[in-house]
Amino acid sequence: MTPFSGQAILLDIEGTTSSISYIYDTMFPYVRQHLAEFLRANWHRHELVDAVAQLAVDADVEPQTWLAGMSPQEAQQQVVEHVQRLMDGDAKSTGLKQLQGLIWKAGFESHELTGHLFPDVASALRSWKRCGVKIYIYSSGSIAAQKLYFGFSQEGNLLPLIDGHFDTSAGNKRESASYHFIARAIGLPEQECLFVSDNVDELNAARSAGMSTLLSVRPGNPPTPSVEHDQISDFMQIECATVAR
Repeated sequence: MTPFSGQAILLDIEGTTSSISYIYDTMFPYVRQHLAEFLRANWHRHELVDAVAQLAVDADVEPQTWLAGMSPQEAQQQVVEHVQRLMDGDAKSTGLKQLQGLIWKAGFESHELTGHLFPDVASALRSWKRCGVKIYIYSSGSIAAQKLYFGFSQEGNLLPLIDGHFDTSAGNKRESASYHFIARAIGLPEQECLFVSDNVDELNAARSAGMSTLLSVRPGNPPTPSVEHDQISDFMQIECATVAR
């Protein structure tokens, strides 16, 4: 068991609460498969207009000029090709995450998609909540996508167990400033927070900010060289002390 006496647990998703293979073999292909169709059907919806504008901003292009002069069909094809390139490069673009989130929303609401979780996750979240621990998600996926994932999980709607969500708008996950930002946002000292992730660079950044850290070792995760972070393979290994209120 790994004892934790702090007040908040911050969780990564991919490789931590959920399998990497589900994200890459199901979630991302779903976006590629439905991208062109989604753009055609929703081209003038303000959520999509905002996501496309953010794609331009991410690429250091003025949103008003990026697709200027193109027909809707030409503009949509330009967006498709741009998004495919971003996904091929595993880019952490905010606009890409917004657009993926919109497409996933349609998939979750139609029940074509269900958020995958490792078997221990839901039980651990409930256990931590009973101890009075705050639970937060920090993922490169957009906040909207995170809420869909946990709201339509295979274990049902787990959103009532989660106290807040953070994405790349909080900063790069490999920079310590991001973890300082999150600690301020939740109103706790960094020393009261535990960050769990499968990514050593992220853990290093969180630890340099003053947070406790645990390396998530899950089925399907790539091998990790020897590191100075304690490791867990099951969330139930985290033993929380009851938080005084």
